[in-house]
Amino acid sequence: MAKKKNITSTDIISFYMEYTLEHNAAPKSVYIFAKKYNFIEEIFYKYFGNFAALEQIIFKTFFDNTITMLEKSDDYQSYDSRNKILSFYYSFFELLTANRSYVVYAIDDNKNDLKKLQSLQRLKHCFTNYVESLDITLLELKQETLDKIQSTTLKESAWLQLLLTMKYWLNDTSPSFERTDVFIEKAVNTSFDVLNIKPLKSIIDLGKFLYKDKTFMN
Repeated sequence: MAKKKNITSTDIISFYMEYTLEHNAAPKSVYIFAKKYNFIEEIFYKYFGNFAALEQIIFKTFFDNTITMLEKSDDYQSYDSRNKILSFYYSFFELLTANRSYVVYAIDDNKNDLKKLQSLQRLKHCFTNYVESLDITLLELKQETLDKIQSTTLKESAWLQLLLTMKYWLNDTSPSFERTDVFIEKAVNTSFDVLNIKPLKSIIDLGKFLYKDKTFMN
């Protein structure tokens, strides 16, 4: 049988996700992977250096697809930064849910230390750049070095919050992951209230929610 030549990066991503879910492991080599899906091995290297790079692109693709969908919405374009990031969260986790089996395979074993997971590094870069692009209002420190530190802290904090939400979602057993939706709303609102120096009520509200919630405590 002739090898397939018109293979795209999207095709390879789909093949890889299918393979890992069927075998609960990555292919042992690109050769074996290409042979199974009947395409020329060099096509893989046209798009990806190795399987680790491919895994990073998968999570970046989840991000890219989320942003593409949001930018088609006129309502999204009119939102303030708080509602834009809420919309991002809801859309992103809807997409993760549609691909939950793969996401669980990819990160579940490392869910207690997601910061070190290499497959999320491209996602981190894209997400923190997205947060920076929202022009979230910060305290006016009027000192360049302090402003840079504050901006970096905001991006790192936002990234940690996304990782925390992913961990929560992995543990969520509620119908349609409705508890994750509640967590997203409370966590994002708390973050923005802290930036606006109005934290107490939201922090207490989030604390009560997490204290009572077995998903988070596990």
